[in-house]
Amino acid sequence: MSAAPGIWQPHDRGLRRTTEVAAGGLMFECSGEAELACTVTEPAPGVLELRVVPDRTASVRVGWRVPCVGATAFWAADGGEHRGLPPFWRRPRTAALEKNAPVGCLVGAGDVALCTYAAGEVVRPVLTRTGVVEETGDFGFWIEHEAEPDAGLLLRLDLSGRHFARTLADVAAWWGSLHGPHREVPEVARMPAYSTWYAMQQHVDAAGVERQAGPAAELGCEAIIVDDGWHSDDRGRGYGFVGDWEPSPTSFPDISRHVAKVRGEGLAYLLWYALPFVGRHTAMWERLRPYTLAYKEHMNAAIVDPRYPHVRDLLAGRLSRAVEEWGMDGLKIDFIDQFAVEDPPAPGPGADCATVNEGVRRLLAQLPRDCLVELRQPYTSPGLWPHATMIRASDCPLSPAHNRQRTVDLRLIAGPLAVHADMLMWHPDESPQRVATQLISVLFAVPQISVDLTAQTPAQAEVLRFWLAFFREHAGVLQRGEFEPSRPDLAYPQVTARSGNTVIIARYAPLPVAVPAAGTLWLANGDDSTGVLLRVREPGTARVTVHDCRGRILGEEPVRLDPGVVEVTVPEGGLLRLER
Repeated sequence: MSAAPGIWQPHDRGLRRTTEVAAGGLMFECSGEAELACTVTEPAPGVLELRVVPDRTASVRVGWRVPCVGATAFWAADGGEHRGLPPFWRRPRTAALEKNAPVGCLVGAGDVALCTYAAGEVVRPVLTRTGVVEETGDFGFWIEHEAEPDAGLLLRLDLSGRHFARTLADVAAWWGSLHGPHREVPEVARMPAYSTWYAMQQHVDAAGVERQAGPAAELGCEAIIVDDGWHSDDRGRGYGFVGDWEPSPTSFPDISRHVAKVRGEGLAYLLWYALPFVGRHTAMWERLRPYTLAYKEHMNAAIVDPRYPHVRDLLAGRLSRAVEEWGMDGLKIDFIDQFAVEDPPAPGPGADCATVNEGVRRLLAQLPRDCLVELRQPYTSPGLWPHATMIRASDCPLSPAHNRQRTVDLRLIAGPLAVHADMLMWHPDESPQRVATQLISVLFAVPQISVDLTAQTPAQAEVLRFWLAFFREHAGVLQRGEFEPSRPDLAYPQVTARSGNTVIIARYAPLPVAVPAAGTLWLANGDDSTGVLLRVREPGTARVTVHDCRGRILGEEPVRLDPGVVEVTVPEGGLLRLER
């Protein structure tokens, strides 16, 4: 909706040609810098696909509005902790391969999707604006990108009124159908992992990693991720020493032997790389300084320019060594979003592509394809699916609520990728109950543990062993079952996954829990209230087993279920099994 009369849009630029298209009870305003042809199809009830094709390469925009009636939240891939309704006049946001994803959902009461939208373009930049139109009480949307005459701008709109999670899952499936096959995700990517970051920070060395490997495997982890610090003796938390990517001779004197030792414990090994950075204090600095996008003073490093093939060859070669020479099982690739600089310099004569995101895509395509690759929020574009096996929530140390929200957000649009939680850490004096609630906060993702496992109390170790076993045993339901988080406006106080006759619910607030008519219900109590209300619709009997946070059985008995509400006691961090 470009410069609509009476609507304040201070950041808009007018596009010369405009065409209106009516479909699904809405009026779409299609604008561009070229002659436009617009088509609309309805591939499923309540689902529209709008394609706007210019007669030459040009910017194209589609705008529309829906009545803002019963709206409770606006969900966006880069929404962070904010789930309120933004104003329409805010600055447009950009999604591209390096950062964000072109999708959003206006959620209404009852968790229904009032309007879910997604763009088919997932590599090049897509601008979106969404928000409340103050002048009318509508919720406005527009989406814009440079479109080619052979493809145009493709927009999917879901007005079916279904649960918002179902509409977002369909968006992920749609992206998958548009953009072809993705990398196979091995089962180890969906199993608990150990990470060195919060446990060791940059003070990481071979002996310390090996000391954690045995306990991690014994507790149920199947991978270990060695983070920053392996490549340098610097402990300054900056990035002035990244870019050479040689193991520190002090901390990792024989990295191949070390990797073999850790893998001998039954763990896959992943190694961290800050892909875009070259630090001032590296041997690579003078070599790469002419081929950089920007300098980050606070990081003491520059961002390299992937539009140059020799830069890509150099970076890909450095990362490939970990897998091909040192025996690593995978790569943890960090900071891809840093490639998304504003106003990058014009490419020089040695560049072979005009845009940075195309350079990033070519760089990632050169990395080994037969290994594990971890990415991280906020680079959530489905354009990255062919290059990764897992994606992790952005950093939120010791914040269970943020970890829950971020992992749930990822689950909604991650498609084939295994979703990992940010690393879990806790104070040495933390209670076993609170350790358990941290694990429950990321129940529907893959937990990464990042504490000194050799220093845990017996009770803390029992909690880890019990809950990691639950993650492993029920990974199929938790990670690949039908996924239904509730109330995004309240940071998902209850989340459900179901597959076949098994339903698993995590409760993070004192809300009633619906009991299925048949099968097995598992209820993880991530709240400190212990009086759990079960809402029963179908009468019958059930066998109820209650475990405490350490897995010890507190009670097991048959229970009569009459329609209405039944209260049971489940301790904080505990687990209820109800079998009908």
